[in-house]
Amino acid sequence: MNDFTAFGLQPVIMQALTKIEFTTPTPIQAEAIPVALLGKDILGTAGTGTGKTGAFGIPAISHLINNPHDSVLIMTPTRELAVQVMDMLRKLLGNETSIKTALLIGGQDIKRQLTQLKARPRLIVGTPGRINDHIQRRKIDMVSVRYVVLDETDRMLDMGFGIQIDKILAKMPKKRQTLLFSATLPDNILKLTSKYLIDPVRITVGSVSEPTENVKQETIHLAEAERYSELVNQLEKRDGSVIVFVKTKMDADKISKRLRDHSHKSAAIHGDLKHSQRSKVILGFRNRENRVLVATDIAARGLDIPHIEHVINYDLPHCPEDYIHRIGRTGRAGAEGEAVNLVTPQDRRRWRAICNLINPEEAAKMGSDRKDSRKDSRRPKPKFRVRKPISGDATPTRKPKRKPFKHAA
Repeated sequence: MNDFTAFGLQPVIMQALTKIEFTTPTPIQAEAIPVALLGKDILGTAGTGTGKTGAFGIPAISHLINNPHDSVLIMTPTRELAVQVMDMLRKLLGNETSIKTALLIGGQDIKRQLTQLKARPRLIVGTPGRINDHIQRRKIDMVSVRYVVLDETDRMLDMGFGIQIDKILAKMPKKRQTLLFSATLPDNILKLTSKYLIDPVRITVGSVSEPTENVKQETIHLAEAERYSELVNQLEKRDGSVIVFVKTKMDADKISKRLRDHSHKSAAIHGDLKHSQRSKVILGFRNRENRVLVATDIAARGLDIPHIEHVINYDLPHCPEDYIHRIGRTGRAGAEGEAVNLVTPQDRRRWRAICNLINPEEAAKMGSDRKDSRKDSRRPKPKFRVRKPISGDATPTRKPKRKPFKHAA
C-alpha cells in the first residue's frame, strides 16, 4: 500500500510515485504536503537528507495539474541542487508531458535555455543569478507564477543572492503561494519571511543543529604535517565511496591529484569548474567510476548520492552549521554512514565552535578560548627597544640610530 494515497493526489502523480518506489512519506513530507495542497505559505526547517524536494515538489506538480494557466518557480543556491531538483520533478511529472520545463543555471549554454523559454515552460527551476538575467533580457515573465519555492534560503543569502531574490519576487503577483525552506533562521531569513510570506505555517522536523543519528563520528587530533598521510591511511582502511572536504579550490585539485598519484581513483569538484565539468565529475562519482570526491563546500548541500559511506573533513568548515550539512552527505534515507574529522592545533577554535553547536556539554569541557585568542592575536615584536619610563610616561621610545663613522679624506 502507498501511504501517499491519503493526500488525495492525482493518478498521474501516484503512478509516478509508485514507479520511483516512493511509498512512505518522510516526516517533512507528511507535514508539509497537506498544508501546501491547501494553498498555504510555509516556513520550513528540516535537517539534511529529510526529503524536502518531495515536500515542495509533489504539491508543485499537483498545483500545475489543477491550474493549467499557472507556473511554478523553484530557486536553489547551486547548479548541482537545481539539476537534482529538476530531475526529481521530471520523474514526478511521469506521463504528464504537456507541462514544459526549463532549467536556468549558470555555466550552461544560454541558447539552450532560450529555446526552453520559447516553449513557454510552466515549471522553472534555477539559480537566482541566471533567473534574474533572463528577467532582465525580458525572456521570462513572472506574471503567471503562482507557486514559488525558495530552497536552502540561508545558503542563497550567504552566497549574496539577496538582491536577486528581491528583484525576482518583486516581479511576481502578490497573490501567490510561497514556500521557504532554510536550515537555519537568522534575522535576514525572518525579515525575508515577513516581507514575502503571508501568514505562513511553521513546520520544523528534527533538529538542524544535530547530525543524524545514523552517522558515526570520529575525531583525530594530529599535527598539520600528518594530515595527508592520515587521509591516505583512512582511505586505505575503509571501503565504499568517500567525500573529502577541503578549504579551497586549489586544495581540491592538489589533493585529488596526489591521491591519484597514490593509485586512488579520485576527482575534484569546486566552483571554478564549468557546469559541464562539474556534471561530469558528479556523474562519474555517482556511477562509481571514482571512489573519492575531493570537494569544497559547494558539495556540502544538495548532493544526494545514496552510496556515499564516508565523509572526511580534511579541513574544518568556516561556519559550524556547514559541518552538519557536510556529514549529512552520508547516512541518508536511513542508511548508516561515518564521518572523520582531522583536527590540527590550528583548528582548535573552529572545532570548539562545532562542538558548541552539536554538543555544548563537550564544548564546555574543552575550556576557554582565551589561550587560543592570545595565540592567534599575537603581534610581531617591535623592532625597537622599549625603555622603562622615567616618570609617569609609559610611551616606548626608539633607541636612536648611530650615525655611520666617516673616515677622513
